[in-house]
Amino acid sequence: MRAYHHTYGLPTLTTNCSNNYGPYQFPEKLIPLIIHNALSGKPLPIYGDGSNIRDWLYVTDHCLGIMTVLEKGRMGETYNIGGNNEKTNLEVVKTICRILDELHPDSPVMPHEKLITFVKDRPGHDARYAINAHKISQELKWHPRESFETGIRKTVAWYLNNQSWVEQVISGEYRNWLQKNYAVR
Repeated sequence: MRAYHHTYGLPTLTTNCSNNYGPYQFPEKLIPLIIHNALSGKPLPIYGDGSNIRDWLYVTDHCLGIMTVLEKGRMGETYNIGGNNEKTNLEVVKTICRILDELHPDSPVMPHEKLITFVKDRPGHDARYAINAHKISQELKWHPRESFETGIRKTVAWYLNNQSWVEQVISGEYRNWLQKNYAVR
């Protein structure tokens, strides 16, 4: 894209982001997987010793960051959109467990943290995913609105209130919808 901007003058903007989380995230991803497993009384798998670090960006903040780049960004530039929320995977899981203990006190498994299980790490798994969002902050005056604590609390509450959506996705029902609506004929 940037080559087309520099060569032909195509008006382009590029964004990169850190790990997104929030409502409607596919249940195989860490945060929704942990929530679902905890509510089901299943083990909460964490790779290695849980020390892998990720920067977390609430999905609405990501959308607002993209809008800011579209409205204020300089053509041909790249902007990193980050949450400024670097956490180890173990910190993320323990935070989710603490919130679930508070918001779902009638759970048969309390505290949820006792479900944490360490599993073999993936080969070549990065120790840290982070992003430098200094440019978007300084140049476009964009900052995430959500802290990790506020965003993860909203996320846990959403999943608690939308268990039927999670069950539908886990069941594979979405594949039938895709086949019905997007089947190649």
